[in-house]
Formats: sequence, structure tokens, C-alpha cells
Amino acid sequence: MTRRTEWPDSPAEPGDDAGSGYGVTDASAAARGAAADDVGARSGRRSREGAGAGSGFGEGAGRRARSGTRGSGSPSSSRAEKGEPRDPVEQARNICLRLLTGTPRTRKQLADALRKREIPDEAAEEVLARFEDVGLIDDAAFAGAWVESRHHGRGLARRALVRELRTKGVDSAVIDEAVGQLDPYQEEETARELVARKLRSTRGLDRDKRLRRLAGMLARKGYGEGMALRVVRQALEEEGEDTEGLDEPF
Repeated sequence: MTRRTEWPDSPAEPGDDAGSGYGVTDASAAARGAAADDVGARSGRRSREGAGAGSGFGEGAGRRARSGTRGSGSPSSSRAEKGEPRDPVEQARNICLRLLTGTPRTRKQLADALRKREIPDEAAEEVLARFEDVGLIDDAAFAGAWVESRHHGRGLARRALVRELRTKGVDSAVIDEAVGQLDPYQEEETARELVARKLRSTRGLDRDKRLRRLAGMLARKGYGEGMALRVVRQALEEEGEDTEGLDEPF
């Protein structure tokens, strides 16, 4: 089982720099540095090779090009003034590293963020593939940690967890493996704990209203009708409620 991680109630979307989740460990920082050095080195090689190719790119031409573009107000000159890299691979690398700081992301979340910033597909694919190679992107680990955290932290059942992971762009096979870690007995025990916490606030209501409120709470968290009805009925019986007729679907 993966280490439990407390995820935010409303997980940050791609593009949000802030968020909670995995802490930034020395190992992950080292991995980010390795990825940055590797991609950055390749970006530098491409830039040097491009600068040396063809005619008209000598020192004098460079000065003329810089003087000709100074004060033009073009997007590229604005980015240069802000210190942003012009190479799309370098831009993609910086965007991904920033988004991964403090919060894990799926490959699709990062790909969507790069597309939103108009990073060319080829550059985006190069950076995403490299980040997967060094372990900075790991959808299987993301899904496993998500299931562990959201079940224990928010009491979510399999169906709700599957829905959430799909919205993150995790592959169906990876999702199935992740939710398969969830023990059915543990899932039912979590449902009982949720009902026990909510039970007191329903006292004073008639039996049917209590049933609908408690069962509805479990349904929103992804519990099936059969399990929800069984757990709620047992909880009401323990309080002395007459549960005859509650076997019918709600």
C-alpha cells in the first residue's frame, strides 16, 4: 500500500502553482534537478547548433538583429525581457517543474497545461517523456496515492474514486489496478464510520427522512445502494428504530 497522502478537498487544477499533496522531498528535488539538467543540456545544444548554422548569424548580424527588435514590443521580445526562455522545450520543462512543485500531477494534466500555454506538441512530448523516464510523472503511483488518501481522508468509495481519476486523465487499466487495492471490508467499515458520525445530526427526524439523508450521503461518496441500505439499517436498529420495510430500494 502506498504512503497515505492527504489531498485537498478541491484538488488544484493544472495551472495552479499552489496546492497540497506530496511533500517536496530531497529525492524528488534531486530527480527534478536531473530532469532539468538533462533537458536543459539538450536545449542548449540545439540552440548552439542553430546559432552556428547558415550565413548571416555572425556577431555583427546578432547585433543588428538585437538592435532591430529592441523596442518592437513583440511577444518574443517581451518574453526575453522577462527572462523567459525562447526554446519551447525549455519553456515546457519550466512549466512542468513549477506545476509539480508540492503537488503530483498526471501526464494528461501536464499535457493540458502545456497545450494551454501553446507549447508545440513535439516539445511537449519530449519533456513529458523525459519526465516519465526519471519518475517525475507516474500515473500509477498518482492513482494509488489518490485512492489511499481520498478513501481514508474523505471516505470515498470505489465509484467516486474512479470518477475522480478519470477526470485526471488516468488510464482505465491503471484506475482498475488502483481501486483494486481497496479492500471491500474496509470500504464497508468506512461506510459505517461515516453513518455513525452523521447519525446524531438526524435524531429527531422520522425514520424515512433519516434513511434518505444517511443513504444519500453514502451515495454521494460512491457507495452502492445495497451496501448503503444495509449499513444505514443496521445503524438505525442499534438505536432502537423499527426497520421493518427498509429492505426496499431507496
